[in-house]
Amino acid sequence: MGTTQLEAVPEPKYWHLKTVLSEALDSEFSVGEILPNERDLAARFGVARATLRQALEQLELEGRLQRRRGVGTTVAPPRVGVAVGAGQQTWPEAEDDAWQPVDCVQAAPPAAVSAALETASGEPLHTVRRIRTSHGQHVATELLYVPAVSVPDLSAIDAPSGAARARAVLRELQHLTLEGQDRAVELGSARADDARELDRLPGAPVLVVTTRYFAAGRTAALSVATYRADTCRLTFGDPAGVEIHHDSERQAS
Repeated sequence: MGTTQLEAVPEPKYWHLKTVLSEALDSEFSVGEILPNERDLAARFGVARATLRQALEQLELEGRLQRRRGVGTTVAPPRVGVAVGAGQQTWPEAEDDAWQPVDCVQAAPPAAVSAALETASGEPLHTVRRIRTSHGQHVATELLYVPAVSVPDLSAIDAPSGAARARAVLRELQHLTLEGQDRAVELGSARADDARELDRLPGAPVLVVTTRYFAAGRTAALSVATYRADTCRLTFGDPAGVEIHHDSERQAS
């Protein structure tokens, strides 16, 4: 069985173009700026439009570009850090600069959620929906499942639905002593409702972060957050002081 000499394999033309375009993004464009149309870009770099599209698609996968419906191709903002390490453990906040509570309903969750929370199948839970934004764009959605036993005083609060109800559930969770939490991360595909919220096509790659919150010796709440894979990156431990560069340089203060 022969071996493949990778050094002898020529670099695809679109890959070289991707590198050239990436350098142009760093030096000539700012975040949110709309790129020229494909015809003008292809003419500038002397390539076929098919080659240009391959390079643009690769840059989109790497989070450098975003294709927005009705807008065009824009320079993407820096990736949002998703902390998955063993940092400070806290309940989700009712007032959060990044996450906005949108709604809260009481309904039976998926069977897998009931099993994780050890509640009876079909038992209604409080389901808080939140959206995370960055640079004015939605980058993540979250469903936070909370059993009634975790927020026993919620019935006395006059907030039947909507964002007010969601904030009330989050405030009530603060009354519990958080004993710990764990997270799991996996690559998934955007479902229709998530895709709509995140301005992506159904099936687009996403990062699914599942968090279990422990209190009173049990799982007191379960979060399932769906992040755009093209705009988010995972961070382990304390990311403070680390600058992420798109070229080969990496610096830490």
